[in-house]
Amino acid sequence: MTLHAIHTPDLGEGIAEVELVQWRIKPGDLVAEDQILCDVMTDKAAVEIPSSVAGRVVELGGQVGQMMAVGSVLIRIGDEAPAATPLRAQGVNAIAQSLAPTPAPTPTPTPTATPVAPVPQSRASPSARALAAPAVRMRAHMLGIDLARLQGSGPDGRVLHADIDAARSGGVRMGAATDGTREVKLIGLRRVIAQKMQESTRRIPHFTYVEEVDVTEMVALRDELNLQYSASRGGLSPLAFIVRAVVRAVGMFPQVNARFDDEAGVVTLYEAVHLGVATQTDGGLMVPVLRQAQTLDLWACTAAIARLAASARAGKAAREDLSGSTITVTSLGKLGGIASTPVINHPEVAIVGVNRIVARPVVRDGVVQVRQMMNLSSSFDHRVVDGALAAAYIQHVRRLLEHPAELFID
Repeated sequence: MTLHAIHTPDLGEGIAEVELVQWRIKPGDLVAEDQILCDVMTDKAAVEIPSSVAGRVVELGGQVGQMMAVGSVLIRIGDEAPAATPLRAQGVNAIAQSLAPTPAPTPTPTPTATPVAPVPQSRASPSARALAAPAVRMRAHMLGIDLARLQGSGPDGRVLHADIDAARSGGVRMGAATDGTREVKLIGLRRVIAQKMQESTRRIPHFTYVEEVDVTEMVALRDELNLQYSASRGGLSPLAFIVRAVVRAVGMFPQVNARFDDEAGVVTLYEAVHLGVATQTDGGLMVPVLRQAQTLDLWACTAAIARLAASARAGKAAREDLSGSTITVTSLGKLGGIASTPVINHPEVAIVGVNRIVARPVVRDGVVQVRQMMNLSSSFDHRVVDGALAAAYIQHVRRLLEHPAELFID
């Protein structure tokens, strides 16, 4: 039997290794050319790896959660049924010795970073027979729920988020004594998030500046525009106004729209604003990029943010949608709290945090009035951005939000 070794591909951007997050096949399976074999995770996105040959799976080169070096053997596929001796236990080296020599590596087709609905995982996984989207699998993993034990309510028995919610409702009851624990290995997106947050806080001396903003006029303008134009142009989100203010203020303070290579000691200032929009997904935090944000009006901005967020939450964001941001906005919406200390998206130098809008009594001209108030909690890299510059930038954002007509003045 001739063996074909498929190697971990070079995904570009200087990536030296990837994490194996899901097998789509198992030893003994017949696979077709271009069939997806597994999902791997780079430091930016999940990528599907297709097969370059048709045949029967003989050996998997790694386990879920393992880091695979570029060029290492990912999988071996034979052009006929494998020998009866279980080869998996022998390891890759033993197989190479006991079978015909492996030919030169066959180039794999170009991987794509747009996941499709997964087929069942390997039997080595406790959720092997469950059909579920990657986001559902990740959420179940983090909650310690075995998907194989759930009866999916989706098409063809696919497990949905609602099925996980139903399973959780049968968990520990209030008042019930328990001493159970469980260990959850950080893999995939959650591992990438952990590494990036650790890297950002380790390398960047953060300082956070909080400013109060009266957004009463902004809210009123949004409501009026939606009343007049929502049927023809779509509704506007409050975040679109905030993004436009952040972007316009960059024109006055270009130092915050930058990336800092601290190893080379070089700060790169960007004329274009490629705005990262931190987005919470079931798998964790992702930052899709709103490119050339300075060219977008309020409606285009709202539509683009919605599209990027939907792609990220569905696990379909392309790699190019998740890299290259020059400044980031992060918002928890109605859960935004009073203040926060957002972590800078390394190697950027600034992140603007948006807290929730609440009606509060405010003294204006000696009279107590109920106003729509919001805090901006923003962090800066103190090596590049001084405190006075950061405060001036956020106060300019504040002025634009408090006088929203200025957002339309070119």
